[in-house]
Amino acid sequence: MTATAARPQAPAPAGPPAHKPSVRKRLVPYWLLLPGILWLLVFFVLPMVYQASTSVQTGSLEEGFEVTWHFQTYWDAFTEYLPQFLRSLLYAGTATALCLLLGYPLAYLIAFKAGRWRNLLLVLVIAPFFTSFLIRTLAWKTILADGGPVVAGLNAIGFLDVTSWLGMTEGDRVLATPLAVVCGLTYNFLPFMILPLYSSLERIDTRLHEAAGDLYARPATVFRKVTFPLSMPGVVSGTLLTFIPASGDYVNAELLGSTDTRMIGNVIQSQYLRILDYPTAAALSFILMAIVLIMVTIYIRRAGTEDLV
Repeated sequence: MTATAARPQAPAPAGPPAHKPSVRKRLVPYWLLLPGILWLLVFFVLPMVYQASTSVQTGSLEEGFEVTWHFQTYWDAFTEYLPQFLRSLLYAGTATALCLLLGYPLAYLIAFKAGRWRNLLLVLVIAPFFTSFLIRTLAWKTILADGGPVVAGLNAIGFLDVTSWLGMTEGDRVLATPLAVVCGLTYNFLPFMILPLYSSLERIDTRLHEAAGDLYARPATVFRKVTFPLSMPGVVSGTLLTFIPASGDYVNAELLGSTDTRMIGNVIQSQYLRILDYPTAAALSFILMAIVLIMVTIYIRRAGTEDLV
């Protein structure tokens, strides 16, 4: 028996040499990001730096302002306008809760029950954006006018007695009360709640509902165990998009409220345009931003989701 010598195998043909991307191609993503970065620097970072320097200045408009690192302005502004800060957070929180209570059923209806009417309902949700924010707010002065049908109806069912006891209205009057300001905030920021909720609900796989039904879960259980947890990114996004601008709003309090319902946004506007105390106005702006940032950070961590839509 003779051993057969193994034939030497020819080396595999080498593939085409790998070409590294050129420097120009590697820089393309950065060039695409450059306009956005410049926009943020010019219209966000630089104004923030300027306002930060303004907040530690002293002086007057006639004599001029000078950076003296006067941080006492922050403490003085916070202690003097603490009621306005608390009022702003209370009004914004109440409006956000109302937007969630009103917006969640509507977003659920559009996502799961609207059928061919879905696009029409979405257009109706964003329809208020077709008109000016100022016009929409002024319309509420007519809706809540003294002696109008809305106020008369609320008075007939005893609703105003309850809100008067809670300090939200004064007798039979709704305008120039906290209730009017909250109504304006709720109406103007409701679309910011509905759209994220709809986006989150619309992505839920309906087969999960069917599976829960096959396991004999009741509709309330399905909502509590399946629908609502999966829609939490929309809830978090909607509440943030509502609360943050509402806490700094001043138009609704200016047009629908009174001197007793002034929010911190009204104070900042007055400091800038009437009193001309720019350091105090800048300090108030940074204090409000810090408070909202702390509240948002705590809220997101407690909500248990960072997957925002």
